[in-house]
Amino acid sequence: MSSASLEGLGELAIHEIVSKLGPKDAAILACVNKRFRVSASEEIIWSKLCSQDLDLTSPTDPFGNPVPSFKETYQIWRKEFSMYPWSLVKRVKRCWGSLKNWMAINFPEAGNTFRKGATEDDIKAVEESLKVKLPLSTKVLYRLCDGQDVKDDMFSGLGLIGGYSFYDHNVNVYLLPLSHVITATKEFVSNLGFSNRSKYVVVAASSTYIEKLFFLNCINGQLHVGTRNLYADGETVPCVPRELIRSVHGGDGGEPQDAMLLWLEEHNRRLHSGIIQVHEVEKVKSINLFPESPPLCSTAVTHGVKIRASAVFVPELSDLQEDNKKYWFSYSIRMSLSQEGGRLDGMPFNSCQLYWRHWIIRADDAVVSDVNGEAVIGQYPLLSPDGQEFVYQSCTPLPSSTGSVEGSFTFVPGRLTNPLSSPFRVEAGNFPLHLPKYVF
Repeated sequence: MSSASLEGLGELAIHEIVSKLGPKDAAILACVNKRFRVSASEEIIWSKLCSQDLDLTSPTDPFGNPVPSFKETYQIWRKEFSMYPWSLVKRVKRCWGSLKNWMAINFPEAGNTFRKGATEDDIKAVEESLKVKLPLSTKVLYRLCDGQDVKDDMFSGLGLIGGYSFYDHNVNVYLLPLSHVITATKEFVSNLGFSNRSKYVVVAASSTYIEKLFFLNCINGQLHVGTRNLYADGETVPCVPRELIRSVHGGDGGEPQDAMLLWLEEHNRRLHSGIIQVHEVEKVKSINLFPESPPLCSTAVTHGVKIRASAVFVPELSDLQEDNKKYWFSYSIRMSLSQEGGRLDGMPFNSCQLYWRHWIIRADDAVVSDVNGEAVIGQYPLLSPDGQEFVYQSCTPLPSSTGSVEGSFTFVPGRLTNPLSSPFRVEAGNFPLHLPKYVF
């Protein structure tokens, strides 16, 4: 198209052309003539680019400071991250944006612990102090959010990754800020039996007295979590499928994708899909890692009594050198009575009390435990139609990485001290025990 033809275009047509361009093409078009230069400088164009690339609704720099215009905002971001692939920056920004949006709606207390992004100097300080080269994806992750403010309260439930509890075992995992990455790595890695200690850094840890540590291998980009034998011989479990990790340091021309980014993206997906949710126990809120939806969570309703059940892998108790108790799992059982109450043989009841349980636990197809006895963890919960669930957690070891649990509960309509009729059995749907592809 000739220059004269371009001059003959109407304002609406010019705006339509410019609005479909990316930042590079818009800059090139601005050199054609004055009219295109004016259109390419319009805020609405740069607002759209900031929204598409960076999920920004207001002009702010990478540290959250206000900027006079969207055009200047875009230029600042491009300059600030010029040493990284722009596609990676956009991907990491989407990941953090999605996580922060979920937290703002569902768990603002935890969202408020997110720190502003680190500087390039902060990244270099970690690398120089620990003598490592951080994977590119991890660098961008920390440039956009420097982990969480770690609380002194060891029972805080505000960890981004969350956790679980059973008996006196309570875990809640934070993403560490870079300053803590340095101190935690120096404190823990020097005491471990890793063959090459200099390549590992501690990036996440439990905020409770139960120790659960996540280590990033800066050479191959894999994330590991410690087992029971962590201090004995440095035994760990990988947290992300190895085949998904690529171009850790950007040397092969592909888009970098290390385990830290994949791990957080999967965690983000599980949060947004409702697989895991926020729970509140004794006024302490936390992200609970027990799955809430099928196929990882089973649901069965019998005579108005609902049983929901699921399990999580517990790496910090697992012992990969043990034959019979190699893999440990914790399972969560949630039981409730319908708001309409229950009905047994045509007779309605507004309460029922647990009397007996029967569990069959399998490793692969072999029965490894058959539990038949009164109560659950020493309790006889009384269910009523108030919508409240009675929840209990327990644990079991397996000799193999896959297994399952099935069973039933026996309830008495009314109360054990005043039964309204004969006991009845309530089924618990089969739910899996397995070593997951992503370990949290």
